[in-house]
Amino acid sequence: MKKAFYAVALFIAVTTGLLAAQPPSHPNIILILSDDVGLGDVHCTGGPYKTPNIDSLAAGGTSFQYCYATPLCGPSRCQLLTGRYPFRTGLISNQSAAALAAHKEIMLPTVMKKAGYVTACVGKWGQMPFGPGEWGFDEYFSFRGSGQYTTAQVKQYQVNGTWKPLHDGEYIPDLMHIFIVSFLAKHKDQPFFLYYPMDHIHGPIVPTPDSKPGADKDRLYADNIEYMDKLVGKLMTELDRLHLREKTLVLFSGDNGTAHFGKDLSTVDGKPISGMKATMLEGGSRVPLLVNWPGVTPAGKVNHDLTDFSDFFATFAELGGAKLPEGVTIDSHSFAPQIKGETGTPRDWIYVELNGRSYVRDARYKLYRRGDLFDMSEAPFKEIPVPRDTQDAGAIASRKQLREILIQHPAAAPTTAAPGNQTVRQANRAARRNQQ
Repeated sequence: MKKAFYAVALFIAVTTGLLAAQPPSHPNIILILSDDVGLGDVHCTGGPYKTPNIDSLAAGGTSFQYCYATPLCGPSRCQLLTGRYPFRTGLISNQSAAALAAHKEIMLPTVMKKAGYVTACVGKWGQMPFGPGEWGFDEYFSFRGSGQYTTAQVKQYQVNGTWKPLHDGEYIPDLMHIFIVSFLAKHKDQPFFLYYPMDHIHGPIVPTPDSKPGADKDRLYADNIEYMDKLVGKLMTELDRLHLREKTLVLFSGDNGTAHFGKDLSTVDGKPISGMKATMLEGGSRVPLLVNWPGVTPAGKVNHDLTDFSDFFATFAELGGAKLPEGVTIDSHSFAPQIKGETGTPRDWIYVELNGRSYVRDARYKLYRRGDLFDMSEAPFKEIPVPRDTQDAGAIASRKQLREILIQHPAAAPTTAAPGNQTVRQANRAARRNQQ
């Protein structure tokens, strides 16, 4: 009798242990979205700064080398949260928020909640109408605008519908982390989706709590990169403390390219890249994407599939067992299989649009709506013009295919006051100098 009892007990213990070791079929999902962080701002993607915690995500997971955002934060975040390109939503610039129709759009939190997830948004909401609560997030810590760090930049922030004053000596990114810690502890026993749009490293570049007095602007920039990395590390530590790490998919990306300009061009592996924030060049849209889910995502792998910001929508829905909205065109293409180390069905092209301008890009070529074709084999450092009378069969075929895609994706008319035009001109001049 005792032998039978111990045999059953042993079986239960082993089975329970095996089950515990298996990652959940529907993971917790955390998307860390840094602000104005491009390829040259993270060490593991070629930047000169120290980012050991972010690098650890890449070392223990998969780095997607070809992820494309919209070049400005408002349209970029809207595309991410709706899975739809700017010409569909109407939010084509930072000044077109009013065009986003709440009765026509369904954002990620609504989709994830229907699959049983509790949802939170912690950080910058961006140039979108209403707020996180109106768009479906259960809990939120938010503020309007960018670069909100201390009372010198912001006087108050919102927590679950209540405005709170920011006191002298308080640092918004640290308050955001405290909110996240509380959210994780409260919901550790149910699946959650945490959208974490960080404030770092949008300007103004001000001292962090770790900065030394008298630091120059270059040191302060590095300080902000390092503090961003520190917050990522603290979040990972908290997941470990709550025994949530193996149950949680963590993604790190940037909302658009870096905001470096002029002589401060962003560099990858020591070489200046083409373009930056607000431009339609490679450095304006191509951003880091690091994916880490212990036991599921292959460690140290580099993925070369094309992805764009609409793709988070279908990817999270698939991983969470959620249904995509019906009756609305979704541009999103799931890369959930690639997160698991599978081949999946990669995209053949990505589409980028900003305020009346747009291009479509495949693995080799990039075609602007105005008809200019570029060879991207040396990107992100150079974008090589392809003559219209080229005899290269590959270039001719790509031009034809990409033109058809642009016809099917008509860019919306630009807003009358296009945001950042002076900034765009500065960035384009700097990028051209770099390529001469």
